[in-house]
Amino acid sequence: MYDVTTAKLFLLDMDGTFYLDDTLLPGALEFLALCRATGRQFAFLTNNSSKSKADYLAKLTRLGADVTEHDIFTSGDATLLYLAENGFSKDILLIGTPSLEAQFAAEGYTVRAAKPRAVVLGFDTTITYDKLRLLCDAVRAGLPYIATHPDYNCPVAGGFIPDIGAVIAFVKASTGRDPDAVIGKPNAYIARAAAHKYGVSLKDVCMVGDRLYTDIALGACGCGTALVLCGETTPEALAAGSVTPGVVCADLAALGRLL
Repeated sequence: MYDVTTAKLFLLDMDGTFYLDDTLLPGALEFLALCRATGRQFAFLTNNSSKSKADYLAKLTRLGADVTEHDIFTSGDATLLYLAENGFSKDILLIGTPSLEAQFAAEGYTVRAAKPRAVVLGFDTTITYDKLRLLCDAVRAGLPYIATHPDYNCPVAGGFIPDIGAVIAFVKASTGRDPDAVIGKPNAYIARAAAHKYGVSLKDVCMVGDRLYTDIALGACGCGTALVLCGETTPEALAAGSVTPGVVCADLAALGRLL
């Protein structure tokens, strides 16, 4: 079993790990306080690109968390870094929420370029058939195709709503293409980018989340993992799955008791 006491940085998923909708999950605020008291860093690492860091900060603050934008790293942030590091044009077709559009526009991107040089797909809770048509047309035309993350579902109170993975499957059925790059968990790029931002090595990172195929699968890049059973993954799904967490806890309260 993974020894969580060796972690210097806890990367915390949000949806299904720290909160569900507008309700904090057990031990959420106490875990942040424990990290501070024991000299460990924490950061919120989320695949959910439907909101910006400012949106997440407002929500976390409203729920009582004493954090700043520095403590938040989204798949949207990581996608912007990926585009910049790989020299992509600022003329793109972005399929995302108004919040994600504003984040990209603030970095100088034209999100509905007349002649886009790439297409970026985010988790778009405002998606329409017209957007799906534009997306499929761009992908079918052979433009570089980047997705912010792969999640199939987003946990909410009472169940789940379709996430970006369902749209990726739709596009694949229509065009025959998968994304050329998927940035968020479980892909190593987002883990390396987060470790670099917070000044630690991957072996000193522990990813805490509720999904086997994103949060826990991130461990393949060399970081530790802790699965919480208060979101998407049930004990039955864990037993049937092929991804093994470093440690399994009911929630952040239980994880905190291991420190």
